[in-house]
Amino acid sequence: MKIIKEFKEFAVKGNMFDMAIGIIIGTAFSKIVNSLVGDLMMPLFSFFTGTINFQDLSVVLRDSYVIDGITKPSIVLKYGLFIQHTIDFTIIAITIFMVIKAINRLRTKSEDETNPTEVTPKNIQLLAEIRDLLKEQNRS
Repeated sequence: MKIIKEFKEFAVKGNMFDMAIGIIIGTAFSKIVNSLVGDLMMPLFSFFTGTINFQDLSVVLRDSYVIDGITKPSIVLKYGLFIQHTIDFTIIAITIFMVIKAINRLRTKSEDETNPTEVTPKNIQLLAEIRDLLKEQNRS
């Protein structure tokens, strides 16, 4: 029963909803990045490297063969796909970094009580007032 109570608290606080929204947005963003890399960047790389399809770049370590009527598959290193997925990851990582950096910048501005352009949240304002009162009591 304690687990159910903890789960209700977690769900009611909004963390679960925030996480679900993040996953949905991340999935949609992943599709955009995959399209950017697969449909725009990789054809350009293919043009400059002289290959028709960058994804087809591979090294065959062993061709397929047949033993007693059983076909053994070939062993292929698909380094073109690896390069494409690495570029996907790099773009996603850079974008997430930029978004988090922007959010942190906004958060720092809103938490700065001396900045008159940003409205200080009530809880931070009250904590600042308590801090100032404690400083005055310690001086006297």
